[in-house]
Amino acid sequence: MADPGISVTPYWELTFDADGDVDDRQRERLLTQVVRRGVRDLVVFAHGWNNDRAGATRLYSRFFAPFPALAPGVPLGYVGVVWPSMRFADEAVPDFPPAVTAPSTRPVLDKGTRHALLEAFPGRATVVEQLARLLDQRPDDAGALDEFGRLVRLLVEVRPQGPQTAFAADTLAGGVPQGDPEMLFGDTVAICGEFAGALAEVEAAAGVHGAGPPRLWDGAHELLRQAAYFAMKRRAGTVGERGLGRVVGQLAGTAPGVRVHLMGHSFGARLVSFALRGLPRGVRTVKAVTLFQGAFSHYAFAARLPHDTRAGGVLHGQQNRIDGPLVCCHSRHDSALGAFYPLAARAVGDSRSLRGPDIGGLLGARWGALGYGGVKAVPGTPSVALADALALQLPASGCVNVDAAAVVRRGGPPSGAHSDICHPELARVTLAAGRVGRDG
Repeated sequence: MADPGISVTPYWELTFDADGDVDDRQRERLLTQVVRRGVRDLVVFAHGWNNDRAGATRLYSRFFAPFPALAPGVPLGYVGVVWPSMRFADEAVPDFPPAVTAPSTRPVLDKGTRHALLEAFPGRATVVEQLARLLDQRPDDAGALDEFGRLVRLLVEVRPQGPQTAFAADTLAGGVPQGDPEMLFGDTVAICGEFAGALAEVEAAAGVHGAGPPRLWDGAHELLRQAAYFAMKRRAGTVGERGLGRVVGQLAGTAPGVRVHLMGHSFGARLVSFALRGLPRGVRTVKAVTLFQGAFSHYAFAARLPHDTRAGGVLHGQQNRIDGPLVCCHSRHDSALGAFYPLAARAVGDSRSLRGPDIGGLLGARWGALGYGGVKAVPGTPSVALADALALQLPASGCVNVDAAAVVRRGGPPSGAHSDICHPELARVTLAAGRVGRDG
């Protein structure tokens, strides 16, 4: 169990495949050892987009490092969730060594990203090579962009009756998942133009040297990125409900006195939220859920959508499965969620007036992510600044928004501060949400 790459102990890993099946030996090790090691509070972290176990381990080691000093005398245990997601190699991660990042080669598909795509989408090697060739050649005709769009759709599709098909939506209408993303079904040239415009805006706002007018193949590269991330979003819901939720339920059966604290970054925030749907009936061992830059709809927990009262969030009421609060940390410096997520999340058939990049405007209001502006349309959800969240006692139940922009603020295009989460202040929020050291 001891891992020289991890800053804390006792530490366990839980590895899931794309369908939510867990590594049985890892699960049994956790279930049999957690009581033996005297753990009272178990903090469980799910990464977002990431390339491999090594990258996830670096994240967990750094994020967990402050916990022992922040909760002295509390018998803590730690779990790192490893699931098959990916990150484009041109996205810089603040404070991580150069080996984790790579310089931007946009719009060429760099070697690191090719490898990540092959790992995330096994059996699609020919499709990845064709996409890479088109990005390298950048043919000057609309037919090439249409072919690029067809290949993107082929890359991220799942088998028709596979378990992941039911886990992509953020909202439901009459119990039916609502809204396929237009980027996978609409006009490729128009969509690439929108992504190119958003990318140019983000680069200009960041003061990127040499940022020029929008270019369609830049938008095509961004379309591939966002489509791959849509597949990760879909996969996160699968792993959460079919995988982690069940394991937490089993843990409650074997170690009912262990208090569980779920945390997730980006799509990992979606994963731990969907884990609430996978909890067996009556399980109340989850004491808090803390979301960092969650990459899913800010309406996911709403009973009704403001623009469509017939529809509601796919996770409506799930916050009530927690014996404590659901804390959503968000930041306006996250351009991955502020600029690109609304474009990528917009559903087929949405109003044509809501087109084009309009960061913080109508598009963001309807299709925004909770990691950018917090949980929306859930009555009674307070919004507090990070300093106040640390100085005051957080609510004992329900949703609460914490504006973390004071620390989640560093990072360059295209993702901005999306991955800038390794801060002691955020560790303190997690402990405060779960009342660690305060509940007897």
